[in-house]
Amino acid sequence: MIAWQAAAALSCLASVTDRASSPRPPTETALPVSPLAIPDYRRFWIARCASVFATNGMVVVLGYQLYDLARGSYGMSIKAAAFQLGVLGLVQFLPQILFAPIAGVIADRFDRRAVTALATLIDVLVALTLALVTALGTLSLPLLFALAALHGTVRTFIGPAQSSIAPNIVPAPLMPRAVAISAMAWQVGAVAGPALAGVLFAVNHALPYALSGMLLLLAAIGIARIHPVPPPPDNAKTHPLHQMTEGLLYVWRDRFLFGCVTLDLFAVLLGGASALLPVYARDILTWHGQPVGAYGLGLMRGMPSLGASVIGLIIARRPIEQDVGARMLLAVAAFGIATVGFGLSRNFLVSLACLAALGAADMVSVFIRNTLVQLHTPDAVRGRVSAVSGLAISASNELGEMESGLAAAVLGATGAVVLGGIGAVAITAAWTLAFPELRRVRTFSANYADR
Repeated sequence: MIAWQAAAALSCLASVTDRASSPRPPTETALPVSPLAIPDYRRFWIARCASVFATNGMVVVLGYQLYDLARGSYGMSIKAAAFQLGVLGLVQFLPQILFAPIAGVIADRFDRRAVTALATLIDVLVALTLALVTALGTLSLPLLFALAALHGTVRTFIGPAQSSIAPNIVPAPLMPRAVAISAMAWQVGAVAGPALAGVLFAVNHALPYALSGMLLLLAAIGIARIHPVPPPPDNAKTHPLHQMTEGLLYVWRDRFLFGCVTLDLFAVLLGGASALLPVYARDILTWHGQPVGAYGLGLMRGMPSLGASVIGLIIARRPIEQDVGARMLLAVAAFGIATVGFGLSRNFLVSLACLAALGAADMVSVFIRNTLVQLHTPDAVRGRVSAVSGLAISASNELGEMESGLAAAVLGATGAVVLGGIGAVAITAAWTLAFPELRRVRTFSANYADR
């Protein structure tokens, strides 16, 4: 599922509340026609594109390289190597548990632009280190796990800070268009990043990491050129420990926010098939009698984003305006059904189609859910709520990868994917009953008067 990526792209653009909190509020009389006419937003948009392209490329290569290393250099069986993919998800998730509350407080207490740029520079070092050890042939499983954990750590700090920048640089009337522009740009990077990474990896294993390092450097420079984005002034007066608790309690006490956040957490925790794509690429799916390999893996990782891009274009032309809660729940159920279809398919083209359908459903769900969450969140706690949401997203993906790896070790890859898809449908049904306020949401009205 691409929710762990799309959520970050959409949530940072979906908020339209507390416009007055912007350090440089735009005037209504000078409102530009497009968000891209705003210099700071252009820098943000370019940085986001480069970061998404780089991160998606790294993700697809890390998983495949780990699985290939476990099967080849370490001589592991398919099930044992699949379990290592689960461990990879775990080592990237643990930093989220440890640092997400701290990252949220930092995003609400310091210049969010500076926090994002500094953390991205650390990610540059991670990518270039992976390129170096891969080129030298000295990459081992422990080193790969360590670098993946560091990558997970810096992404923990990037998420809340970056997701809180755009509402401070884009005026409220332009936010819907900013959502569409950024979402589409994100999807292009999510399609092209994995596809190009798969091709480059087949040519030279170090090339995708080197390209990711350069793109991340571009992203850091772009974010650094945005004008300072100071945090809400009152946050500096509150003790950091109190702020950590406040952010968690805010989500816990608000049933609407809690339902939105946990829906993604549990649906993707059970329904994510992305962790097992290397297994399908190397040992299950074939093309003209040969395993689809790294090329096929790049295509498979890009297909969910391709499906999401098509839906994104439709949403941009015909925005979702009515029955948004019911459509969000239906989209999560459709995601689970498409996951089951992918798990059962042995035809590469059918598998690609299922992944595209999966991404299309996910786009609808993520767009609606994150817009609703941001509309419901005041600026003073936006960083901390984003951190909690990011933790849930990471838990759904990294822990989902661990769950998939464990399930594949017991049931095989097919059994794990199919059972996970069924679980996602079951979670949707359960949340529909447990959180009726979700299905009752009619529109994106900020005051929720029509719920």
